[in-house]
Amino acid sequence: MPSTSSIKTLDISKIREEFPVLHQEVNGKPLIYFDNAATNQKPKVVINALADYYKGYNANIHRGIHTLAEKATKAFEETRHYLKGFLNAKEVEEIIFTKGTSEGINLVASSFGRKFLNEGDEIVISGLEHHSNIVPWQLIAEERGAIIKAINVLDNGTLDMDHYKSLLSNKTKIVAVNHASNSLGTINPVKEIIQEAHNVGAKVLIDGAQATAHLNIDVQDLDCDFYAISAHKCYGPTGTGALYGKRELLEAMPPYQGGGEMIKEVSFEKTTYNDVPYKFEAGTPNIADVIAFKKALEFIDETGKESIAVHEEELLQYARQKFLTIPGLRIVGDSDHKVSVLSFLIEGIHPFDIGQMLDAGGIAVRTGHHCTQPLMDHFGIEGTVRASFSVYNTKEEIDRMTEALQRVVKFLKP
Repeated sequence: MPSTSSIKTLDISKIREEFPVLHQEVNGKPLIYFDNAATNQKPKVVINALADYYKGYNANIHRGIHTLAEKATKAFEETRHYLKGFLNAKEVEEIIFTKGTSEGINLVASSFGRKFLNEGDEIVISGLEHHSNIVPWQLIAEERGAIIKAINVLDNGTLDMDHYKSLLSNKTKIVAVNHASNSLGTINPVKEIIQEAHNVGAKVLIDGAQATAHLNIDVQDLDCDFYAISAHKCYGPTGTGALYGKRELLEAMPPYQGGGEMIKEVSFEKTTYNDVPYKFEAGTPNIADVIAFKKALEFIDETGKESIAVHEEELLQYARQKFLTIPGLRIVGDSDHKVSVLSFLIEGIHPFDIGQMLDAGGIAVRTGHHCTQPLMDHFGIEGTVRASFSVYNTKEEIDRMTEALQRVVKFLKP
């Protein structure tokens, strides 16, 4: 729990003024946006940063010596320095820019996997994983002859830690799990997971896509080897993100892709590669969005992550209380430790029908398997309705959704 001294009362009305997209009608009704686990909306400071770059100093970075290039390079690298502090990385060189969490995981699976995985080695993931933290490991496991093992999920949506410990051995080379589940909101005990993995000599990648905007992340305290995040789930732009990696591991790993800034010298006989982090940043990066990413992180820090977490927890508990008044509603994944995600089913009504009727009332939620088909298979369901809350959401919006769900039940189960 955050310390009470760091928590302040948020003026949600004032915060909502910073998000232009919220102030519109959808299907004739004021928009209620409860699909934040898919992507957050963007504050004005992020939108303005994108426009400022393209209107004022659009230039390629790192190699130009003219004023615009130097200004763009400085702004780009300022985001890397900010991320070092945001994640509490030891060195700025441990921050690599990516297209997002999925690319960060693919980078580690491909580069670490090709260097360190051999036939018969084992990769441990969990039954809570998003497809993006399953498929990259399947690809490298097939290529290297490695074996994937998955941690069981308990009925309340938490990981079976006894099963996890039973999977670990000297064959385990890497453990890759999410910090928080996108489908259920479960917060995993990643520090314990990391310690157990290190006890057998395995490295650990944490998928931080759903955690970074909600939880304080300290990669040195966690002692994780890799931590992958997406900007767009932290109020930033889509198409960019970052991968933290311990320097000694990054230096030992081969490049992921070729071209651009990852090169030091090239001849037809041999190429030498740039130092980290540039060794892993091939081609012209997503300059404008990386620059705007810093504004998103500043928004989180200035609002106060602890204060955001308290507000979101209040919304989660309020929604849980209100939604359970709906006849036949069942919450899927009811861990005591969750980020602000509420997944549910209503007996006898397909999730898609619920989602469509809510959208008709201006309410945006996600329906389906949420790219976690193995998890849905575990529960024996096709999918859920998922409402996910952010700092700009209100209890009044939850009241409106509760009323809408009552109408859905009345209409589809007369």
